[in-house]
Amino acid sequence: MKVHEYQAKDIFAKYGIPVPQGRVAQSPGVARELAAGIGCPVMVKAQVHVGGRGKAGGIKMAKTLGEAEKLAGKILGMRIKGLQVRKVLIYRALEIKSEAYMGIVVDRHSQVPMVMVSAAGGVDIEEVARETPEKIHRLAVDPLFGLLPFQARELTFSIYEDPGIAAQAAKILMQLYRAFWECDASLMEINPLIVSDQNKLWALDAKFNVDDNALYRQPKIAEMRDLQAEIPEELMARGKGLSYVKLDGTVGCVVNGAGLAMGTMDLIKQRGGEPANFLDIGGSSSPEKVTAAMHILLRDTNVKVILFNIFGGITRCDDVANGLVTALGEMGKVDLPIVIRLTGTASREGREILKKANLLAVDSMAEVVEKAVQMAKV
Repeated sequence: MKVHEYQAKDIFAKYGIPVPQGRVAQSPGVARELAAGIGCPVMVKAQVHVGGRGKAGGIKMAKTLGEAEKLAGKILGMRIKGLQVRKVLIYRALEIKSEAYMGIVVDRHSQVPMVMVSAAGGVDIEEVARETPEKIHRLAVDPLFGLLPFQARELTFSIYEDPGIAAQAAKILMQLYRAFWECDASLMEINPLIVSDQNKLWALDAKFNVDDNALYRQPKIAEMRDLQAEIPEELMARGKGLSYVKLDGTVGCVVNGAGLAMGTMDLIKQRGGEPANFLDIGGSSSPEKVTAAMHILLRDTNVKVILFNIFGGITRCDDVANGLVTALGEMGKVDLPIVIRLTGTASREGREILKKANLLAVDSMAEVVEKAVQMAKV
């Protein structure tokens, strides 16, 4: 689960992390009132669950009250990566002497919280990791002991030369780790962490994702969920018991099992294609789930081909075949090509069902991916 920046900053403030004074507005008039209370210049910042807001024109500085109202009017309602901006955060603009990055994520490889800091703040950390990985300092934290003060100091002294600023940063990093741990976060970031003209550190931006499996013990955070700000297809999938993550590619994937889904996506990229999504229909899929998966995929205008990769274990291939035929019957004509791999439990029965519907399935995962990638390029 993602929370908005303004919500993350409220949580940061409770843990003693310095954040600029700010409030959220849903109309230009309220934005003007908030700017008057805070004092110009202020920043007007779109609140959506995606990155790249600045590049999309969703972050602007207003030097006057009229400008704050005008900019809020432009940003509210705009779409950033398909999501509509319904709220803007108004906060005091600060003079920036330097920018750094500070973040914590659950690292799948080491299976512990990974703390990362970098002097290269203000840009995508993924870009820094790809182009200049030496600029990122990492520490795998033993969850039994947590982040220790000397470890925090070592990390922050690696990115700040001024001892006073490094000491401030170490305190913030300790507070960030405490928030990360107590809030059951899967990711928590400050980017950028700025040094102001008064040599004070501020968390100028905040990102906070919560582990869905822990929401039952985080009721106050669960109440922060903004369904209007989430990707509609992901909401539909959650309601149907499917695991779905939207991506930017053209090959729509319907797979049973998370491991097979990840392997399918890797093979698509290896063959020169790009997956449009991660979609796991589960181990005991009913035809209704397959029908729901088709409806979800066809909402994505980027999808050029649909790939079914089903390895029948608990999942019955005939159930998947029935679901696909049912979905096609409900939707009428589907213009997208569909490539299918069925193997395992009841695969022979599944093939017969597909054959009657003029659909063919193959055995090989490599073959079905190759076909899908070729069709997506047409």
